Amino acid sequence: MLKQKYDFNDFVNIIELLRSKEGCPWDREQTHDSIKQNLIEETYEVLEAIDLKDKNKMIEELGDMLLQIVFHAQIAKEAHNFDINDIISGICLKLINRHPHVFGQEKIEKSDEVLKNWEINKKIEKGMKNQTDVLKSVPSNLPALIRSLKIQEKAAQVGFDWDNIEDVFNKILEEIGELKEVYKSKNIERITDELGDVFFSIVNLSRTLHIHPELALTSTIKKFIYRFEYMEVETIKEGKTLNDLNLSEMDKLWEKAKNNY
Repeated sequence: MLKQKYDFNDFVNIIELLRSKEGCPWDREQTHDSIKQNLIEETYEVLEAIDLKDKNKMIEELGDMLLQIVFHAQIAKEAHNFDINDIISGICLKLINRHPHVFGQEKIEKSDEVLKNWEINKKIEKGMKNQTDVLKSVPSNLPALIRSLKIQEKAAQVGFDWDNIEDVFNKILEEIGELKEVYKSKNIERITDELGDVFFSIVNLSRTLHIHPELALTSTIKKFIYRFEYMEVETIKEGKTLNDLNLSEMDKLWEKAKNNY
């Protein structure tokens, strides 16, 4: 079985063997539902590899992602629903249909026109009758920040958008003001509603600035951990723990950490 080099057909055959009676008990037991979380986890591991600019890690993690796709295809094949060739055929047809400027007679020069045309063809393919259908087509199980961004982008396609960035900043301040007012009421349902509005308006700002909210927040989390670690290391050097410090002392260390990152 061991070879110097494997191709895609080898990979498909390996998954098929693992799922067979002669294969692995664990692999045989899996279903679409039991492994769906793996696809999410592998996606984020690919993103981390890209951020690290680590070629070998990218190869490994993209392989893990491909494993999930082929695994789902094999499960479906066994149920006589579809197989990997149906998946490949479907994506090939989609790419051809949505690139009429490459595979057809249309003339498109700019990338923004390509994206606009892509959305038009997607709407036609999926039989969407109006823009509300387009908004509803955004998967509900996406992380909320990403889903918010996608919905706002699709609403903006028909002109439902702010004229300038100052209006976006003002909307955030307005929503924060409403949250502060509701906070005094101690009404959890209303507080949750207003807090959601604040998040939604901040995502709107990130869209206007052309900065992906998930990437911005991920960067901030990384920065927070670094600065927290700095505080803890400096505290340990003094023979103490963070529990021994008051908030003012922690704040001084935090300011020093900010100068280092």
